[in-house]
Amino acid sequence: MSSDRPATGGAAGPGSPTGEPAAAASDDTAHDDAAHDDATARWRAGRREAAAAHAEALAAQQRAESTRARAHIAQFLADARAAGLEPVALEVRSYDGRARYRTPLRGWYLRRDGAVGIDTAGEFYVLTAPPSLVARFRGVQPVPQDPPLIIGAGGRDGDSIDLPDALARVLAGDA
Repeated sequence: MSSDRPATGGAAGPGSPTGEPAAAASDDTAHDDAAHDDATARWRAGRREAAAAHAEALAAQQRAESTRARAHIAQFLADARAAGLEPVALEVRSYDGRARYRTPLRGWYLRRDGAVGIDTAGEFYVLTAPPSLVARFRGVQPVPQDPPLIIGAGGRDGDSIDLPDALARVLAGDA
């Protein structure tokens, strides 16, 4: 009767297929585990560095996009003043669209549904909020956000519009 296993000597430890003494087998296993743990730690550190680099690149891209968008908004403000385009009182809508809340802002809506707008200082706002009984009486104070070059990017088909196009529609009185 033959076996595919290597022959083990009498000094082999239990469960040692190599015939080495049990102490030597456990030392090799500990060494393999340490090497594996070291490789895993290096891999994790590399992935962390790559993720941090990716996040920084994305943040830099968003900052550059926001800077270009702010330049478009500044040009719009100059054009709107020259054209005598009057700002309107901006309102915030509830997420479900049933309620409107007043704000201290005056400016222009950039989308027909009133979901985003800019104020007279050139700040960009998302004009939606959760439904609130308190907001019906007190109003809300929206927080300015970094303006995107594409309003509604990543949304449903037909929901996105380039910022320069939205600003041109407002100037044309078509917003």
